[in-house]
Amino acid sequence: MTSLLSYETLVHAIAGATGSVVGMTIFYPLDTLRSRIQVEDSKKLQGSTLELLIKLANEEGIESLYRGLSPVLQSLSVSNFVYFYSFHALRKLYSQPTSALRDLLFGLIAGSINVILTSPLWVVNTRIKLEKNNYKNLFEGLLELARTEGAKGLWSGTVPSLLLVSNPAIQFMVYESLKRKFMSQGSFHTYTSFLIGATAKAVATTLTYPLQVIQSRLRAGTNLKTMVKDIKSKPFSMFRGLEAKLLQTVMTAALMFIVYEKLVILVLTIMRVRMKKIH
Repeated sequence: MTSLLSYETLVHAIAGATGSVVGMTIFYPLDTLRSRIQVEDSKKLQGSTLELLIKLANEEGIESLYRGLSPVLQSLSVSNFVYFYSFHALRKLYSQPTSALRDLLFGLIAGSINVILTSPLWVVNTRIKLEKNNYKNLFEGLLELARTEGAKGLWSGTVPSLLLVSNPAIQFMVYESLKRKFMSQGSFHTYTSFLIGATAKAVATTLTYPLQVIQSRLRAGTNLKTMVKDIKSKPFSMFRGLEAKLLQTVMTAALMFIVYEKLVILVLTIMRVRMKKIH
């Protein structure tokens, strides 16, 4: 029980949440574009990522690229806190040497816990970003969605979300495996964490992207039968927005891991110095 409530695990959770907020804030316009490409079937959303960003900014204003940023950051901080806490608590609880398969298993469990607890937050976020409803804030959106659609609405898209726990699980497995390899060679530093963070996320995103498209469409309120019909007639639509998604998630994850590693090292070093002074 003490392993689950350790100070070190809390540090990992706070550092992970902080890193994700920093990364998302910087690369948020790419996430907005990705959501719209995945959900909207419009000819105006054709072209390269840069061209589409400029086009949306010109037609709808710069603020349209940052629509829904505040609730996303609120949800992301909670989501990553839960994920990092669960993942590192499981690793600490199971004190034997870690391995890639064990990290994958812990990632799947942590991801499942995260999805069950935070899915309603992301459903509201998707609706806000796509202007599906006039929610003033995240809390109002949760209350209104619960009132109008109930639990089914709040947890819409949960099934593909549970399947998508493979995304962060694969990401963490690749990241931790590469990190162990570089650390054993004494070559793990800031730039290395950026590189392996980007690599890990690129692998995870590419492998799980079709599920992410299904998840986004369900959260946006798309009818399941309509979506299945669309997939059958246009199978490559499952990869719409992949370029924007890769740019956004890879850069966000890479930056997140840099901030995360720096914060963990800083806080744990301060903690150890204070402990030595006490003793």
